[in-house]
Amino acid sequence: MQSIKALVFDVFGTAVDWRSSVVAELQELGEKHGKLKNNANDWGKFAQEWRNEYMKKTLRIAAGASGPLNIDAIHRQILDEMLASPEWSHIGHLWDEDARQHINLAWHRLNGWSDTVDGLHALKKHALLATLSNGNVRLLIDLARYAGLPWDMIFSTELFDTYKPNPKAYLEAMRHLALPPENCAMVAAHIYDLRAAGSLGMTTIYVRRPDEDARALDMEVKSKEDGGEVDCVVDSFVELAEILAQAQN
Repeated sequence: MQSIKALVFDVFGTAVDWRSSVVAELQELGEKHGKLKNNANDWGKFAQEWRNEYMKKTLRIAAGASGPLNIDAIHRQILDEMLASPEWSHIGHLWDEDARQHINLAWHRLNGWSDTVDGLHALKKHALLATLSNGNVRLLIDLARYAGLPWDMIFSTELFDTYKPNPKAYLEAMRHLALPPENCAMVAAHIYDLRAAGSLGMTTIYVRRPDEDARALDMEVKSKEDGGEVDCVVDSFVELAEILAQAQN
């Protein structure tokens, strides 16, 4: 960790708690417009399905399929498809254009995890902080302002005409930072993201977040020191800042 000069962060799920934030907005909208039983379990299912479809679409596009390269557009496409489906059509006809536009922008209004802001400020003392997110540029700017995220630089895959985990996203971010892979670390709560970054020589830091990484729920993500596949595993950004401080002193 002593050689790390830049930390490159995933955002959704890693820096911000998308699930509870989106569920809260869905509940609020449901009180105004919906017939769905208005509780967190119902809206949690809706939010998770929305997120799952986002993952499927972006992974296909990252692998070379055609599709929108703007997450707002993808989120809206998925939202309309869900609200037209048999499972959700009973509320779909109640949500007009204004309601749909409002809830689609809920992804611009996500709260950070409890350790996020303090941890990022502590980390800024030791390295450059940049996002590398599939979120579009305006979304990431809005999130930074809303949640008080002190990034030095915002990289969106929208700028690179692809999505993670396409290697182009990581390579372009490092090119713009003017740093080789050995001086860059990818910080994420998703093992697929770290596997892609690690394959290009970046240091990989896994952050445990509640119920976030569906691909890791049936396995324990371990550091290489403990026989795993990532360089470091932490439970918070604050813990990561402490580790980086120790390594650089």
